[in-house]
Amino acid sequence: MMRPYHLFDVTLLHRMSLSPSICRFTFGGVEVASIRTCAPDQRIKVFLPNAAGQAPALSPDTWLADYQAMNPADRPPRRTYTIRALRAADREVDIDFILHGSTGPASRWALTAHPGERLQIVAPDAKFDGDPGGYEWRPPPRMDHLLLLADETALPAVAGILEELARTTHPPATEAHLEVPAVGDCLSVPTWPSLRLHWAVREDAPCAAGDFLIDAARNTKLPLAAHPAAAVANLSDIDVDRSILWETQAPPNDGRFYSWVAGEAGAVKTIRQILLKERGLPRSATNLMGYWRRGQVLE
Repeated sequence: MMRPYHLFDVTLLHRMSLSPSICRFTFGGVEVASIRTCAPDQRIKVFLPNAAGQAPALSPDTWLADYQAMNPADRPPRRTYTIRALRAADREVDIDFILHGSTGPASRWALTAHPGERLQIVAPDAKFDGDPGGYEWRPPPRMDHLLLLADETALPAVAGILEELARTTHPPATEAHLEVPAVGDCLSVPTWPSLRLHWAVREDAPCAAGDFLIDAARNTKLPLAAHPAAAVANLSDIDVDRSILWETQAPPNDGRFYSWVAGEAGAVKTIRQILLKERGLPRSATNLMGYWRRGQVLE
């Protein structure tokens, strides 16, 4: 039976520094021709060299069972990333890594990786003719207003979203608030007249990751689709230290407003409270995703 996801062998072709905190890695290989992506925020799993420096060598047919059966010390570290760009015909795929020192296996690998290194990725299989999932960008077909709140971990997805919208005939009125570590991380992205793009830089600021996004959620001007009368009366609590904050909705086909929020889970939890309970954004069109959690490892 054809499965929606497959394990692919890839080789690092080249790396390109985009900013102080972001590096783009281009991977290639014969198998890349069979990778598929469905949206700008398409998630994949990347397997990295283990603690001994051995490249991942999982079997395409039994990779998950083999991974789970391995001694944790011998497992290749696994992390979630976004496909930044896929050129299947050219057998190339771009993945942007966030650099934050030698604090974890992914950033540590990215600091010293050189062309020729081999990794493995789990990604949608082009041979599967259904919807493989693994993405949350599902805007209503007649979207008039869009709210984007994201930190650097979601910047690859947001950049892809803005590129996609810029190619449309009538891009929506968009409020985009993007938080990054350093001023050099404010990347060039497509713009249009009704896009209000705000960059917030944590560099030298006495704040934690997500604080600028919380302020934006509280203070940014919202469209008429948001109204306090629509506020969620009883919003359930989420323990972001025990579970992943991941609330996504399929917006109604006739919806005109859409929001996409991704970043540090503690900050996203606060933003959830502000947008849904205090400001009355429609829950049916509000996606809230904790891409990472301060002090924890998320695979």
